[in-house]
Amino acid sequence: MPFRYTGLDAQQFRDLFTLNDTELQSRGIRRVVADSKPGFPCRISLEDAAPGESLLLLPFEHQPADSPYRASGPVFVRESAIQAYDSTQLPPVFAGRLLSVRAYDKAGMMVDADIIEGEKSEALFGQLLARDDVAYLQVHNAKRGCYAARVDQA
Repeated sequence: MPFRYTGLDAQQFRDLFTLNDTELQSRGIRRVVADSKPGFPCRISLEDAAPGESLLLLPFEHQPADSPYRASGPVFVRESAIQAYDSTQLPPVFAGRLLSVRAYDKAGMMVDADIIEGEKSEALFGQLLARDDVAYLQVHNAKRGCYAARVDQA
């Protein structure tokens, strides 16, 4: 079964990059510069920023469903990221990371969850998406809990 991996839409963050640090901080956002790779996973391009790249670290509502599982959390977005990742190829940012995979039904209720190494994740994605009660998956970095990407059947 092929999967569709999607990053966040870059347009929703464009105006934030024009704000100064004081304006960003008043919104709970921090401008950071990557100092290692990996370590700064962009949620638009689904790849790690290179050292020296500018990013924003901000709260983001990744699970807007009107359910008890409505959730937000911190994400990094690269200033240079223009196009959201939208592919059937496993995102590079999954490699080398322990992932938390959360399965949701159409109403946004979590029906299952598991953890797996990124390189082995497609077997779990297939198992969960094959269930009749699963509409989509959300992937998080298990260690820090940050939202990573959405996974659907292609």
